[in-house]
Amino acid sequence: MELSNLARSLGGSVIREMFNEALKLEDTISFTVGEPDFITPQPIIDEACRRWQDGLTHYTPNSGVIELRRAIASYHANDLRPDPENQIMVSCGATEAIQMALFTLVDPGDEVIVITPAWPNYFGQIGMCGAVLKVVPAREENDFVPDPDDIKRAITDKTKLIILNSPSNPTGAVIDRDTCAAIAALLRERDIYIITDEIYSKLVYDEAGYTSITSFEGLADKTVYISGFSKMFAMTGWRLGYAIARPDIIRNMTKLHENGASCLPAPSQMAAAYGLRNCLPEIDAMRESYRRRRDLICSLVDETKGLSIRPPKGAFYAFVNAKPLCQATGMTSRQLCMDLLKKTGVVTVPGSGFGDQGEGYIRITYATSDENIRRGFARIQAYTAEL
Repeated sequence: MELSNLARSLGGSVIREMFNEALKLEDTISFTVGEPDFITPQPIIDEACRRWQDGLTHYTPNSGVIELRRAIASYHANDLRPDPENQIMVSCGATEAIQMALFTLVDPGDEVIVITPAWPNYFGQIGMCGAVLKVVPAREENDFVPDPDDIKRAITDKTKLIILNSPSNPTGAVIDRDTCAAIAALLRERDIYIITDEIYSKLVYDEAGYTSITSFEGLADKTVYISGFSKMFAMTGWRLGYAIARPDIIRNMTKLHENGASCLPAPSQMAAAYGLRNCLPEIDAMRESYRRRRDLICSLVDETKGLSIRPPKGAFYAFVNAKPLCQATGMTSRQLCMDLLKKTGVVTVPGSGFGDQGEGYIRITYATSDENIRRGFARIQAYTAEL
């Protein structure tokens, strides 16, 4: 008796593959998992502890406690202006919010457009829905920002949804305002839903700032906005995300969520609400630290034989061009990353894990200390010199 086709055919994340491979070794330096090295701000931790001690240990509403939904609505009062009663759902991380949105919006056989290189979970989540993945390449010469004409060419009569991720994991690309406007114009008159994954929107370093696809008219009814607290307040382990959309979408996403994660702990949610009300300056401090680390890592890449980079404008990932090394050695990016790991203990992620467009690149996260960045690159530079 066989397992389901879904279980047998669904691929795993190359990020976790490299992470798990590194567990077998000693003296490793990791640039893999996209997790802030900061601790959640202490006032948020204290608020959660206080709420646990107050006895808030029971089930919560499936859509999230109203205090958090109101805090999210207040946080977005100047852009999305959602109704906290029926336009917000709190989820088990932004990951679950994306999955519930896909389950709500697409049927088996529908086509979903994804800009690649892309976070690999999108591929698996689309597969779980039985939908068909359609990739649109984002090219390095365009700073990994998608060309609206490429998106237009990918649209067919089966296209049901497009996923936009800006700032991007893995490239750090930020879709500029003009491109956002062109994509909005392209989608406005078409029956295509949009999932906009903006989990990194507070981590933008370019002077041009950040533009959300939600800022353009005519898209509100077809857009599901996704964010969360993992990157904003370094709350990855708390597993708190949220979605904002029109009421019928949120109602059905919540129904699906009820049959899975069901609900999230009250103290965690109350602490996140406290963070939105009182800890926003903490984000500024973390962002400036990431900016400094980005500059450091770009300078070290420039000094490393066989590597090059377009400075990322957001998130905390460096998508490094290693094509000269791959060509010189005959290795794929996956083989290169594995060889680097085994010979130096430096853990990176092959670009091919983010789609075919990522072949020849490696992803390095700078959500780690300056010391780790310097130590890791000393090993990388010694490795490339030997090659």
